[in-house]
Amino acid sequence: MPDFDSDGCLERKNRQVHPTEESFAPDEDLVMEKILENINTTPIGQVLKKIAALPEVRKDKVLDVRRRLTQGDYDLNGHLDVALDKFLEHLTS
Repeated sequence: MPDFDSDGCLERKNRQVHPTEESFAPDEDLVMEKILENINTTPIGQVLKKIAALPEVRKDKVLDVRRRLTQGDYDLNGHLDVALDKFLEHLTS
């Protein structure tokens, strides 16, 4: 991996370079390719993949739970334990 040069990094950021004129070093491309190839085999990559596959937030349910919480009609501790158990089970399966 190339050494980090903070002075060179700042000079590069302050320079006005057209995106099509900037060339990337071949070793930088190889490092990025290796990262992308191995993302699915690393633990963090697997977690990110599962998070990306989670369903969208159901706003109607969120609003209903908020309303019930403010009215005192919602057993937060019981529901929270069940929700956390389901979420952790989903992440580990």
